Amino acid sequence: MSDTRMLDQGTAPERFARGWHCLGLASAFADGKPHAIQGFGTKLVVWQDSKGELNVLDGYCRHMGGDLTQGEVKGDEIACPFHDWRWGGDGKCKEIPYARRVPLRARTQRYETAVVNDQLLVWHDVQGSKADREILPPQLPGVAEGEYTDWVWNTEEIIGSHCRELIDNVVDMAHFYYVHFAFPTSFRNVFEGTEATQFMESKGRPDKADGGYGDSDLFLRSEARYYGPAYMINWLDTDYKGFNTEVVLINCHVPTGPDSFTLHYGITVKKPEGMDDATADFIAKKYADMFGSGFLQDVHIWKNKVPVQNPLLCEEDGPVYQLRRWYEQFYVDVDDIDPEMTDRFEFEVDTTKANEYWQAEVADNLAKKAEQDAAAGVPAGH
Repeated sequence: MSDTRMLDQGTAPERFARGWHCLGLASAFADGKPHAIQGFGTKLVVWQDSKGELNVLDGYCRHMGGDLTQGEVKGDEIACPFHDWRWGGDGKCKEIPYARRVPLRARTQRYETAVVNDQLLVWHDVQGSKADREILPPQLPGVAEGEYTDWVWNTEEIIGSHCRELIDNVVDMAHFYYVHFAFPTSFRNVFEGTEATQFMESKGRPDKADGGYGDSDLFLRSEARYYGPAYMINWLDTDYKGFNTEVVLINCHVPTGPDSFTLHYGITVKKPEGMDDATADFIAKKYADMFGSGFLQDVHIWKNKVPVQNPLLCEEDGPVYQLRRWYEQFYVDVDDIDPEMTDRFEFEVDTTKANEYWQAEVADNLAKKAEQDAAAGVPAGH
């Protein structure tokens, strides 16, 4: 029998995660028109009513399957383009203009909503439970008060990967060097309840100054926390050439199919005291470009890798299996949540050996580049 280790690619879960999912900036839906969002294996319709409330229903009319996203907002209801059935934000049909009465069973799938940090979130649960507002992501202090720049918001459609590929990054210390071009000098994880947190400190690689976090003058102190299965807040204290900036990165996603999801990421920067808004917005855009390029580096990996249910790990790879055990709680019925999924778990990766090797590798890369530049007549430092 061969002793070759085989990859177990497994199968995607048959259900979508229970919890809060972000559909984007709330302002994107506040124009009185219906909006189409792909999510949870179907299409959703989002619209704002006359009271300013955002409503989310399944996108297909329960009458004859008309696409509600192609309809109109009439009063507070979304009207189907096929036969003008009017659906309210509570999921009930309010009116059929050509009929004497509305059938008693004229109800559709409604998604409970919340607006947090200027973003629209919806609750999803295949068991149909009432939304758990106690586990909503927190409102960031200072954002609503204008202490931060406007969100720089981006969206990427990921095809061919289950969203768990994104979650694995929470414990993946080594990929920050190889994918994002940074030395992770400190790396720790804490999982508890419905939250999973990564604490990291890093500095950029001087041999990769034009990509990812690769700038030797860039130092990061990062606290990244998932609130449930799909919404992460990443607090970043950045030090670039002695200039300190407080950055908040939102990383969130909505599953669209068994092997696809919509990735959202947004950046806001705390306005330095005395700095004008235009300069602060410029800085926010620069950080959005930098961290956005980091996401695109991950996207390239996800699109070309295969899922692995039985990863072969070394000590420095971190608690991958424990993280997946935590994540599993969102894919089982509430009554089947095991204490091992939610009990507090802590793990710190010893980065000593990794950084010894990486520092030597970078020094060698820089020496080779200097030799190549000298041979090509390029002045030192260029």
